[in-house]
Amino acid sequence: MPKALPIELRNRVLAAMAGGMTFVEAAETFDVAVASIVRWRRLEREGGDARPRKMGGDRRSWRIEAASGAILALLEDDPELPINALRAALRERGLDFGYGTVRMFLKRHGFKRRRGRRPARRTPARPR
Repeated sequence: MPKALPIELRNRVLAAMAGGMTFVEAAETFDVAVASIVRWRRLEREGGDARPRKMGGDRRSWRIEAASGAILALLEDDPELPINALRAALRERGLDFGYGTVRMFLKRHGFKRRRGRRPARRTPARPR
């Protein structure tokens, strides 16, 4: 995963821009993309400095976590409820989540799902 460029470099680029350098000149001088400089200037205008924001991580689990009461209530009634049946029950309540989202929620909350396994394939015995 790429890392954010250091704040020192960002500050040097923005200082050069404040000194009258154009976007293209600053990009060539400091060997960074013009789009990065644009983002740093926006960060500086809106937040006062160009510090990098957090990278990666979970950004949407709050949706399913907000419905955790309904999910846990359904699982309290039937702890072995299959994920698709759980999704259908949630959909009836107006909560629509993808299979993977529900699976990750269950994993975070300590519920284990057994995978369905086919019975072992039997081969007929060879005649001797």
